[in-house]
Amino acid sequence: MVEPAQYAYENWVKSTGLPVHRGYYVEDVREIELGRWDARDCNAAFLILEGQQNVSEARVTEILPGKSLPPLKFAFDETVYVADGQGICTVWREGGPKRSFEWQKHAMFLLPRNHYHQLGNARGDKRAVLLHNNYLPVAMAGAPDPELFFDTDCTAGQALDTDFYSEAKMVEETDARIKARRKAYWVGNFFPDMRAWDKLVPFKTRGAGGKTIFINFPDSTMSCHMSVFDTATYKKGHRHGPSYVIVIPAGQGYSIMWPEGGEKVVVPWREGSVFVPPDNWYHQHFNIGNAPARYLALHPPRPFAKAGAPENQIEYPDEEPFIRQKFEAALGQRGLKSLMPAEAYRDRKYEWSYVEG
Repeated sequence: MVEPAQYAYENWVKSTGLPVHRGYYVEDVREIELGRWDARDCNAAFLILEGQQNVSEARVTEILPGKSLPPLKFAFDETVYVADGQGICTVWREGGPKRSFEWQKHAMFLLPRNHYHQLGNARGDKRAVLLHNNYLPVAMAGAPDPELFFDTDCTAGQALDTDFYSEAKMVEETDARIKARRKAYWVGNFFPDMRAWDKLVPFKTRGAGGKTIFINFPDSTMSCHMSVFDTATYKKGHRHGPSYVIVIPAGQGYSIMWPEGGEKVVVPWREGSVFVPPDNWYHQHFNIGNAPARYLALHPPRPFAKAGAPENQIEYPDEEPFIRQKFEAALGQRGLKSLMPAEAYRDRKYEWSYVEG
């Protein structure tokens, strides 16, 4: 019996024979079980977490010390986050010039569609671990033949030039509808260190005095954002569409996820953790470490976003008492006290103080 096309992606994953990690989260992508992928001459695994919901792919690749992987070509864009290691990426079109750049731990870059790319480990004494994100499940739901997406003859897409992997550029936001959310976003194909990135703007609607960077990749539907918020604080509860793949570059804490009126799921996180809030589930992020925390959210295609409406956010005064009680108890176990202002729990329009820059 031929299975329906909506299973095409999972059938392809199964055909690789690689480990598949399911559930709500993985504690550390650097520590998960990997399997040998002969076709790509590497060790790898797939993440198919509850919140991905057949929208995006999350995949982990290990590059052994001193090893270079064979060239690959995809018909889709792919974002890569470096969970560990140091290496070199080379990108080119058939018969065209090659562009190479070095990457390190916490770097993020785009592998453009219809270009060859080759990844190599620059260290002879340490492996590299990469987290890949793309929209292959959605693509295969419409065209269930895997061969359409690998090593195709198509050459469409942005051509390489001297600025393709150069420094990202800031673009001022002019849309008044979202001015309160962000003043600017960044456009680029290469970000050398998301753990150290400090060009942030206040994200005033989400609370906790947090700051954010929004990123668009040029000539691509891929996008993401990263939020940074202080020790002993937490963000407002909110919800959106599926497949926001969240990876932690720095910090220690937990997130709570729940469907409206449903049971709560607690996700502990630290550097290297990955989780994905399911479609339309509320979720909140809590920093119980002694330093600022960062989470990098790799976005789904825009039609799946479904965010921004007031009813998709819970203000602090409207929280269940459990939220605050659990947070203060978790801090107490670590010898810390909450830095959440008392006024934030009384005034729905409370505004945090921000130091620009």
